[in-house]
Amino acid sequence: MATAPLFSERKAAESAAFLLFKAGGELPVIKLIKLLYLAERLALERYGEPLTGDRLVSMQHGPVLSITYNHLNGAIPSSPGGWDAWVADRAEHKVSLLDASKIRKPELDLLGLSDTDLEVLDETWTKFGHWDRWKLVDFTHEKCPEWEDPDGSSKPITYSRLFETLGYSDEQAQALMDRLSEQERINKAFA
Repeated sequence: MATAPLFSERKAAESAAFLLFKAGGELPVIKLIKLLYLAERLALERYGEPLTGDRLVSMQHGPVLSITYNHLNGAIPSSPGGWDAWVADRAEHKVSLLDASKIRKPELDLLGLSDTDLEVLDETWTKFGHWDRWKLVDFTHEKCPEWEDPDGSSKPITYSRLFETLGYSDEQAQALMDRLSEQERINKAFA
């Protein structure tokens, strides 16, 4: 299994749990994966830092977080305190919280998320949470220029491509890429 040195399964799981909590405990899979992508994108746009550190890819229905998508589909095992601690196995085309009673208030119970993470997730939910899943798919096709039609497969979306579409200058994008590369080296050293 390929990994992403910046990826935090716990943050991905708790981000999903936050959005599921806001939705009343359950969401269509495609809507959850779109909301998670849009939150990741917002974090990178606003702070130059990823929310989950997942690999970004273009797929048929728009951009997704690759490893998170694999967790949603049960394609990779969960780490202790990771995906399976928060999110139930998908049933049909929906996913739900494993145990809704574990979240009384996200800021008190989702301890892997910073205040900034919670702000990004809340803003994403406020803007897009009421949208239909297919409207979100259309939105990511039309308003996320980093997405490219993968012709039935998947294509990586590089951070440099995303920073370009978000309007960062070449110098800003390079500085952000350098910082993310340094964080990858640190994560690898402590893995």
